Amino acid sequence: MTDAGVLHVKGRVLAGPDDVRDELWVVDGRISYDRPVRPGLDVTTVDGWALPGLVDAHCHVGLDTHGPVPAETAEKQALTDRDAGTLLLRDAGSPSDTRWVDDREDLPRIIRAGRHIARTRRYIRNYAHEIEPEDLVAYVAQEARRGDGWVKLVGDWIDRGTGDLGACWPRDAVEAAIGEAHRLGARVTAHCFAEDSLRDLVEAGIDCIEHATGLTDDLIPLFAERGVAIVPTLVNIATFPDLAAGGEQKFPRWSAHMRRLYDRRYDTVRSAYDAGIPVYVGTDAGGSLAHGLVAGEVAELVRAGIPPVEAVSATAWGARKWLGRPGLEEGAPADLVVYGADPRADVGVLGSPRRIVLRGRVVG
Repeated sequence: MTDAGVLHVKGRVLAGPDDVRDELWVVDGRISYDRPVRPGLDVTTVDGWALPGLVDAHCHVGLDTHGPVPAETAEKQALTDRDAGTLLLRDAGSPSDTRWVDDREDLPRIIRAGRHIARTRRYIRNYAHEIEPEDLVAYVAQEARRGDGWVKLVGDWIDRGTGDLGACWPRDAVEAAIGEAHRLGARVTAHCFAEDSLRDLVEAGIDCIEHATGLTDDLIPLFAERGVAIVPTLVNIATFPDLAAGGEQKFPRWSAHMRRLYDRRYDTVRSAYDAGIPVYVGTDAGGSLAHGLVAGEVAELVRAGIPPVEAVSATAWGARKWLGRPGLEEGAPADLVVYGADPRADVGVLGSPRRIVLRGRVVG
């Protein structure tokens, strides 16, 4: 398809859970449901099942196990996501300035949360601003201004004094910080593995919790009442047994805790979904995990007991609505993926895109 051409997608267009159409057109880079009438247009036709470009709501472009990476490495990360059909990324914390990604027509769109904000010596080295509670408001304000409407806190991490996971921030500090982020128009999310940081964060007004392995029966109604979303990152939680084994000798309490969180991971996610807590797809790619794992994360949500159509929504129309980005609406930018079969019937289809259209151009 050339810049002056038109793409015709026919078969089934999944614009929403109850919005299925027979065809769409990509004209001048945008979605149209009306057949173009201009003469002489070069039309390329693709048959299949079309979805909005997939969403990874928790990844880290510009980051690896050691910290920030060069721009060429970040570019490869973003291209790997794109080639897997992931066309919208919520970068949940990165020490690299990746705003240039959005300026590239061949790369996914990115929503940046700025750099992680962590307690001193309570997170992975070279990842975060490491500060004390009295500075939390100022750093949240700084990252709210630098990002694209999100701020990322580290809510808990291993406490070397207790040898186990522990909350990082006092209640008054997170209340003030979240209030400041909201005043500046940003939402706040937090890395949380364990149980004891969750109540304070939710009651302080947080918008989302990453991982959320510490959700318990007494906390689930609070999350549901407040509408706090979770991004479980189950493909990352799968690494907990190896992490626990590596820390067994030095931190046995932490290791045992990580194993318990792992063992109940599917029950936790299913209980959250059953209670009406919004659940979205995220992979935690970019630290120790590879990019391009969204299809695997959707499959994990289904294993946890989330119905396939809802698991697809968590990376497609539902995730885009939550992040304030369009899907396959009339006039929307044409970011879409075409598959050979209905992903609602078999989410494994998501691992094999037939065509990828980004910003109105076929890129795969």
